[in-house]
Amino acid sequence: MAPRRLVVLLLIYSVALNLGGAFEANADDQRRPMILPLHLSSPDDARHHRRAFDGRRLQRSEPNAHMRLHDDLLANGYYTTRLWIGTPPQMFALIVDTGSTVTYVPCSDCEACGNHQDPRFQPDLSSTYQPVKCNINCNCDDKGNQCTYERRYAEQSSSSGVLGEDVISFGNESALVPQRAVFGCENIETGDLYSQRADGIMGLGRGRLSVMDQLVDKGVISDSFSLCYGGMGVGGGAMVLGGIKSPPDMVFTHSDPFRSPYYNIELKEIHVAGKALKLNPKVFDEKHGTVLDSGTTYAYFPRDAFIAFKDAIMKETHFLKQVHGPDPNYKDICFSGAGRDVTQLSKVFPQVDMIFSKGQKFSLSPENYLFPHTKVSGAYCLGIFENGDSTTLLGGILVRNTLVTYDRADNKIGFWKTNCSELWKSLNHENAQAPSSNDWNMSGGIAPDIAPAGLPQTDLPGELQIGQISFDMMLNISNSMKPNFTELAESIAHELEVDVSQVHLRNYTISGNDLLIKWTIVPDESANSFTTTKAMNIIRRLREHQMQLPHKFGSYQLVKLKVEPQIKRSWWEQHSWMVAVGVSVASVLGLLALGTWLVWRYRSRQGVTYEPVDGVVGAVVAEQELQPLK
Repeated sequence: MAPRRLVVLLLIYSVALNLGGAFEANADDQRRPMILPLHLSSPDDARHHRRAFDGRRLQRSEPNAHMRLHDDLLANGYYTTRLWIGTPPQMFALIVDTGSTVTYVPCSDCEACGNHQDPRFQPDLSSTYQPVKCNINCNCDDKGNQCTYERRYAEQSSSSGVLGEDVISFGNESALVPQRAVFGCENIETGDLYSQRADGIMGLGRGRLSVMDQLVDKGVISDSFSLCYGGMGVGGGAMVLGGIKSPPDMVFTHSDPFRSPYYNIELKEIHVAGKALKLNPKVFDEKHGTVLDSGTTYAYFPRDAFIAFKDAIMKETHFLKQVHGPDPNYKDICFSGAGRDVTQLSKVFPQVDMIFSKGQKFSLSPENYLFPHTKVSGAYCLGIFENGDSTTLLGGILVRNTLVTYDRADNKIGFWKTNCSELWKSLNHENAQAPSSNDWNMSGGIAPDIAPAGLPQTDLPGELQIGQISFDMMLNISNSMKPNFTELAESIAHELEVDVSQVHLRNYTISGNDLLIKWTIVPDESANSFTTTKAMNIIRRLREHQMQLPHKFGSYQLVKLKVEPQIKRSWWEQHSWMVAVGVSVASVLGLLALGTWLVWRYRSRQGVTYEPVDGVVGAVVAEQELQPLK
């Protein structure tokens, strides 16, 4: 993705705020997702969060959409959720972006779109798709038939295409039924949008094309949504579209919707180790103020605020050794000697407090302003950088393990520290599956979005018989060093909850720093096929990129997934081994019998007496001289 030091240029949108038409054009032109090739930490870190979630404290206030978040902020640079579009539903992995106001996915006829993790949207395959016809409230295509959209971002990426309307589904874990909504069908992608793994963007900003605005206008949810990002090295999390009952100790601050289309907060001071930074209080109120953007990875302070923050952190950690950052192209501020245990970072690094306009205080832990060094064990670097713009931009790192509620109805944003990985479990939603507008009947087999081509339909009695699951994964390696395949297979087995003997390495190829590995997962030795439940669990973990591989392997990309049915074998094929054993035993017995007969025959010949000539017993034959030769 774009370099981290890219200046975040936020444009003024006063004109966009006054648009009364159905479609605004540029309300989110400066979304800035930032991607860095950092690795995931061990999944065991999930147990180290400081505060467990109490499920009784967060309850649904009305129907809403509960959606799981995927990927990792530092390894991927963003969080994604799964959205299904069309009838039957087509699944997409979309970046959750509060700085964007339109949702878009690659269109099937796009000639300038990158290769992403899911197939492109095919309007012709959806019985409920309708193009948005050209009207006075939108820009139109060259033929004047269909509305178009275009988005350009600060990191020089862009997306453009046509607008369509179709049924959007939020998953079977959602109480919100599928709804019709307008979205973008991409014809052109450039920059980071072209190269990223995620399929597209889910826009949650303020604007008429935003998913939130469309659902609120329909009256199906209240005007609020919440995000909860997983902690350092854990990833994942949860998202709720619609209102929830806020925890009693959630800290709220005012958000002014008239200042800009972005979600801003009234930040007045920052304290490090209990001491206020010596700054002009207006430093966090310049230009667009302090903006929350889930599409941005790190945090960016105006120059004076950044220098004061950096100096304060360095003063409190003077006993740590400063080291160079993981990328020599940047002058990262990094410290070694803090140890690898994330739970102990608060004993080494200071607490940081954000003070809002009415004196409310929200405390940040080290994981909210640090990221792990990828080359030095036990070292960490500041995840807050200088912004060339006077706006204060707070990215996802600042709200890890924090439930953030965007209460748009009351113009306020709330913060509450929690374990975001456990939050999803506490909501009693364990498995995401694709619904359709007709509520697909899932009792007979695999969900349509993951059912492989060529398998029997779901009208089969009993469980669907799946013989093996094959997948190709891409790893990025350095110095052409192959990973330990045995250890990698053990990790995959652990993540997919199968025995390591079921994970078979087919082959691998190396091209530059890319390592393509082909794997096959087979049923347990005692079974000829997977149960439907087991197969769906494996497929879902692979499709939704839920495998958390050890840090040494880095992040991976799922390139191909193939599911093959159990092959029906003939009686001879099923019992050939028994026949082979029988033939072998018969052959051995036959050889033993033949050997026994030959031995008996040989011994019998040795015991025979020879009779004298002419058969006369006792006759003596006179010895005869040899006659001389003549």
